[in-house]
Amino acid sequence: MDGGGDPAARRALTSDEANRLAVTRFLNYQAGGRAVTITVPSAAGGLVVTGSVDYRAGIGYGVVRGAGRDTSSDGLIQWTAATVLVHPMTDVPATAPASPPPSGWYRRALQKSGSSLDSSLAITLGLGSDRPDNAELLPQNGAELVGKGTVRGHSVEIMTGPNARTAPGNSFALETNTGNAVRYWIGGDGTMYRVRAGVASESQPVVIDFDNRKYVPVRAAPGVTPVR
Repeated sequence: MDGGGDPAARRALTSDEANRLAVTRFLNYQAGGRAVTITVPSAAGGLVVTGSVDYRAGIGYGVVRGAGRDTSSDGLIQWTAATVLVHPMTDVPATAPASPPPSGWYRRALQKSGSSLDSSLAITLGLGSDRPDNAELLPQNGAELVGKGTVRGHSVEIMTGPNARTAPGNSFALETNTGNAVRYWIGGDGTMYRVRAGVASESQPVVIDFDNRKYVPVRAAPGVTPVR
C-alpha cells in the first residue's frame, strides 16, 4: 500500500536508516535528473505537473493541468529557483515536447510565499543536492521512522525529515513555510520515491512522486539559463 505511516510506530532512525535519508537527495543529483509528478493543492481545484527535473542544472520542465477553476493554468511550465515560465495551451499534450516552444512563454519571478504552485516547484527543486547530508545530525534535528509501505511496487521506509522551522542551518531542511516535518518514502538503497510537504497557503500538502517513467533531459526554454 502507499501508506502514510502509523503514528504509533514512530521511532528514532537507526544508523542505516539515517544513512539512507542522508544520501537520498544526493542520489537524485547523481542521477542527473528524475521524472516527477507534482500534485499541488488548491481550493480552486488543484494542479498536477508532470515532467522532469534536472537536479544538476537546477531546472524543471513539464505539463501542468488543473481541475475546477484551475484549468486556466493548463499548458507547459518551466522553472528554476528564481523564475517560472508558463506557456498556456487549450489542448495540453500528455507529455511536454522535448524541445520547448520558441515563443509564447510568459515569464515571472518565482514567489517565495503565498503561492502553493511556486512553493511546490521550489520544494521539488530542493530535493537534489551535490553532496550527502550529515547522517549524524538528522536524528538530532527530528528525523524519525514513521512506517513502511510500498510505492508503485517498491518497498519503502517512510521517514520524516528535520523540522524546517527549527533547523535553519541544516541543508536537508526544506522550507515548507509551515514548520511541519517533510515526509519521505525511501527505498532500501536510498532512492527517493515520494515526498510530502506542507505549504502555508493550503491546508493539504503537496505530494511529489518520482515516477517509473523514463527521465527526459530538460532543455531550457528561451531566456532560461541553467545553473551549471
